[in-house]
Amino acid sequence: MAKTAAAKPKEKTYLKWYNKVGYGSGDLAANMVYGLLTSFVMIYLTDTVGLNSGVIGTLIMASKFFDGFTDIIFGNLMDKTHSKMGKARPWMLYSQIGNSVFLAACFMIPMSWGQKAQYAYFFIAYTMLNAIFYTANNIAYAALTSLITRNNNERVQVGTIRFMFSLTTNIVVASITVNLVNSFGGGATGWRTVAIIYALIGLIVNTISVMSVRELPPEEGENQSLAGPKDEISILQALKILFSNKYFIVIVLTYIGIYLQTGFAGIGIYYMTYILKDPSLLGTFSMMGMFPMVLGLIATPFLVQKFGMYKTNIAGYIWALVFRVLFIFAGLKLNVPMMLAFSFLAGLGTAPLTGDMNALISSTTDYTYMTKGVHVEGAMFSASSVGIKVGGGIGTALSGLMLSAGGYIPNAATQPQSCINMLNFMYLFFPLIVCAIILVLLTQLNVEKANADWDAEHAK
Repeated sequence: MAKTAAAKPKEKTYLKWYNKVGYGSGDLAANMVYGLLTSFVMIYLTDTVGLNSGVIGTLIMASKFFDGFTDIIFGNLMDKTHSKMGKARPWMLYSQIGNSVFLAACFMIPMSWGQKAQYAYFFIAYTMLNAIFYTANNIAYAALTSLITRNNNERVQVGTIRFMFSLTTNIVVASITVNLVNSFGGGATGWRTVAIIYALIGLIVNTISVMSVRELPPEEGENQSLAGPKDEISILQALKILFSNKYFIVIVLTYIGIYLQTGFAGIGIYYMTYILKDPSLLGTFSMMGMFPMVLGLIATPFLVQKFGMYKTNIAGYIWALVFRVLFIFAGLKLNVPMMLAFSFLAGLGTAPLTGDMNALISSTTDYTYMTKGVHVEGAMFSASSVGIKVGGGIGTALSGLMLSAGGYIPNAATQPQSCINMLNFMYLFFPLIVCAIILVLLTQLNVEKANADWDAEHAK
């Protein structure tokens, strides 16, 4: 009887369709920032401002040291927040103001300044955006998955919806940004105008997302209040709890792998320009890489309900790995239709993990509460922020460093063969390597079974 009673809260539904869509729209706001930054900041800095890609990469890499400190700090601060709006919503609401300000700042580098001053300006703006405001916003947004519903299927659903917004926004940003910049006069003026527009859209949509959901009362679905004394733990205690949980470590590494590829997205415009000789193909490739993920995300809740997250994710990445290999062969032959087809099919395979990652973190949070007796939602969901910013930042940094090592010449009609070889490696081979690493990590991420085993053992 005890086991049946304990299972009832998990069957309860908490969200209406408009709550789910409203929550998911928050990723539109986030990716107005992230999509523009990862895909276009490098080419803006090299070809418009005239900075060196290797120096930019080094600065971005250095900025990641600050990110490493702020992720856990903000997660811990969120865990200690008790307001009328809840734990996470205040952080998500107000941090977007800083996101919008510093996104615009990254694309408003004074053209009259000397290069040293321009490098310093970019480093400060980029670090403030990523290490402070984007960190606070992303951790709060991710943590809401656990705080607005206790129903695991609903967690998968809202995770799926949010990433559909994410992918669709990235497709749109990749497809329209270059033409939009040109329509506003091109050069520094065009980039500045587009960045301001994206920043304002992000601010408006983020506010809508925050107001469309509410956090559950502390006692909802739990025997112990979320505001209980066990929540008042130090950052060092939180770190000890997190890094004693192998599932948290695997999730962080998986996130880093996923967003390492995203950080390399900025190389796409160089590949289209100098290898395929058509910059307008960037939007088409982005669409064919991301649209199948939207389709796959629609099916994710059904697949997870039938097969579980563990089997669904592993099968998906095996599928993706096969088509990543075929994508390389098509790319080396410059067969654009085949590249697009294999990119589409690979995207179908990676979709389930994208959709259920937040549910995996929520399950890991549940596992931590069961085994440690503490709530660390904010610190636990720092996994997503660490992965996004560290993975994306390292990816962007590496792309700049490798571009420089390959001998890239800004605005040149043709590039040296060393640069062409580097672009081929970065665009064709690197995603395959990361895909294989993620597949290995996923074999260690059966947190569903760990939770079920714990329940079975303690129900006796």
